[in-house]
Amino acid sequence: IEYFDAVCTLNTLQTNACALEQVRRERGHPQLQLQAMRGFLERAGLVVEELDHLNIIHVTGTKGKGSTCAFTEHILRSYGFRTGFYSSPHLVEVRERIRINGKPIGKELFTKYFWQVYGRLYETKDTHGGSMPAYFRFLTILAFHVFLQEKVDLAVIEVGIGGAYDCTNIIRRPWVCGIASLGIDHTSILGDTIEKIAWQKGGIFKPGVPAFTVKQPDGPMMVLKERAKEIGCPLWVCPELEEYPADSEPLRLGLAGHHQRSNASLALQLSHSWLQRRCLPGRWDTMWTVYQGPWFVPLFQHQQPRKPPAQLPWPGRTQTLKHGPVTYFLDGAHTTRSMLACVSWFSKVASQHERTTGGPVVRVLLFNATGERDSAAMLKLLVPCHFDFAVFCPNITEAIASCNADQQNFNVSVENMLTRCLDNQRSWRLLNGQEEKPGAQLLISRDALPLVAAERCSKTLVFPCILSALQWLSQGRDSVLAHPDKRVIPVKPSVTAKAAPLRDAAGIHVLVAGSLHLVGGVLKHLDPSFAS
Repeated sequence: IEYFDAVCTLNTLQTNACALEQVRRERGHPQLQLQAMRGFLERAGLVVEELDHLNIIHVTGTKGKGSTCAFTEHILRSYGFRTGFYSSPHLVEVRERIRINGKPIGKELFTKYFWQVYGRLYETKDTHGGSMPAYFRFLTILAFHVFLQEKVDLAVIEVGIGGAYDCTNIIRRPWVCGIASLGIDHTSILGDTIEKIAWQKGGIFKPGVPAFTVKQPDGPMMVLKERAKEIGCPLWVCPELEEYPADSEPLRLGLAGHHQRSNASLALQLSHSWLQRRCLPGRWDTMWTVYQGPWFVPLFQHQQPRKPPAQLPWPGRTQTLKHGPVTYFLDGAHTTRSMLACVSWFSKVASQHERTTGGPVVRVLLFNATGERDSAAMLKLLVPCHFDFAVFCPNITEAIASCNADQQNFNVSVENMLTRCLDNQRSWRLLNGQEEKPGAQLLISRDALPLVAAERCSKTLVFPCILSALQWLSQGRDSVLAHPDKRVIPVKPSVTAKAAPLRDAAGIHVLVAGSLHLVGGVLKHLDPSFAS
């Protein structure tokens, strides 16, 4: 109950109309964002100088920054260091964002530190015009507080959006900075060209602090180099993973997909730079270089060289779950560039599974996208995957009042979410050369649910929540979803009839993509370790 109360209170900090107006004002004067963040930090009982003791690795990028952080944290933890890791968004529970030694902090710990920070901010609210930090700002302050109280040896901090004016950028003296692959995203905040976005990302550079980037297109790479020169930051470009000398064993990364290789190379550079400063402090400033050794030359006398991990618990990114005849391929790709990588991964791994199925396989796309992202562009990339069904639903785990508090979103109305799903359905039909069918039929009785789902052709469907979509596409063939504890959401007989191919196929392959929040909602239903 205490954890639930903490999360419900946290949700009151989600952006409302008043906070949106504040964001709009600050967007015209971005430096105000960091100024406000420093004020909130001090009200919570912390000062910026304390963050220097966290020995921070600060990472940004458009695609791959979370995976890079996960690789980096894993490598340094394998050396015996006590690690903190702050990332976003969470998949199922908000405490996933704050990790100690690779694991989300427990509910008791989250609750304890939440009320410490929230209490201090609330007590000082009236003397500061009634202001409270918005959701992400609060969680960033909470993460810093947790890491300081838990005395971590280092903290890997993933930027939220951009870099220059992101609230994580109150960090004054990180030990090393990293920039993963750049692309187009959050254009209303960061700018509408990749060069403008690169300028924002390069804002995490600090004078004299080593920084590394993966290879970028010429335009943004030039911007990053200019930013580094302007700030006084040494910047190196990571080599391809294949350029590192390796031992005789074939290298296996803990995350699937060829695009993870550049993330792994960046993680090696970040980890090596951090280890140089930690273990060779007297020589650190003269040893800055691109690391080219055979993985890691041991920096401790009895340590073994380290590689990028072969097993990495980073759910929702190129993840495969097999539940009997139903196989789920989950990837939180939500930009055109990350969707390209997702399609490449899915095409390869799904084909491998199909060769061993022993009968016909039905392919299903489960898709949603949020915010300002170009859904049609992402869906266009998915057309060559030849899905038999395309299913759309909002990021609502269950269409009932007791929905998980960790996944509640008060920024967008249910009506807007369903409208977006219907728009995505329309885009998919047009991309596949299908004409619009006038009039939409309800898939689920209005009496059964307060939400409405609609159907416009035999191969595309919109459902009101994730559970209803999963139950329809699995057709009782997934034992986890068919568990007696699961609430069965009724659908019209005509909709059930359209699922005959799903019941008859030897296998059902489901790609879940377009939103990490969607993937998280799916995992909550599919993976018992997430059900709490």
